[in-house]
Amino acid sequence: MTNQKKVALALGGGGARGIAHIHVLKAFDDLGVTPAAISGSSIGAIVGAGYASGMSGADIEELLLGAFGNRTAVFASLWKLRPQPLRAFSGAVPFGQMDIEMVLETFLPETFPHTFDELSVPLSITATDYYGNALKVLDTGDLRKAVAASAAIPVVFVPVIIDGCVLIDGGINNPLPFDLLDSAKYRVVAVDVVGLPMGTPGKLPSRIDSAFGASQLMMQSITGLKLRTDPPDLFLRPKVDAYRVLDFLKVREILAETAPVYEEAKRGLERLLEADTL
Repeated sequence: MTNQKKVALALGGGGARGIAHIHVLKAFDDLGVTPAAISGSSIGAIVGAGYASGMSGADIEELLLGAFGNRTAVFASLWKLRPQPLRAFSGAVPFGQMDIEMVLETFLPETFPHTFDELSVPLSITATDYYGNALKVLDTGDLRKAVAASAAIPVVFVPVIIDGCVLIDGGINNPLPFDLLDSAKYRVVAVDVVGLPMGTPGKLPSRIDSAFGASQLMMQSITGLKLRTDPPDLFLRPKVDAYRVLDFLKVREILAETAPVYEEAKRGLERLLEADTL
């Protein structure tokens, strides 16, 4: 099936939960649909940048499995940076902030583009201007730095400075940036991987779970408001609640549990394309 109607793709933030994006990319690939534009926040910015550069969903899956599928190799890579990141990825607390740019350079392949100009699909990345209390949309210049800024989760990663702005995780301001895609021009597909806090009712969460859980609730509220005003043509929400933001070592489990979203995405895309041929 060829791409008769322009479709745009928004990939949301959610840390390791964003591994589920791969299934949606595979649905696009298997239907022969190339997004006309992509927007991404946090992990969605990382995955979106890879996809916009020409990588397939299978390529990105292979990259993530290679980067995080071997626990020993992950810890060996992080050890080269400094010992502290080991505590964050192992779930130990308290932990200090990591340099997100260094972490990405460790795990991204050398072929990962350095600038937006190298992309074959237009890409918009969200970040949050910490002092300006505003959304920062990045779509030109240094791609790797932009991706790092979008994924700079507070407390976990040091903020990134671009053009004098101190930038943190794009999900703080816009966790699922489907509103950056022109709904008058495109059929918009949006993938939400924020998830919701999980635990035992009546049992107090830990300090770190409270912090991350509060962030999830805030981001879900933002997305909920946007869905009520101008929803995308296809909204997908894989089942990712069971996983934490830094559960990258559980890449295989996340892929297995979220696999059903592939068929959901494929059927939804087929409906969109068929509707445009009537």
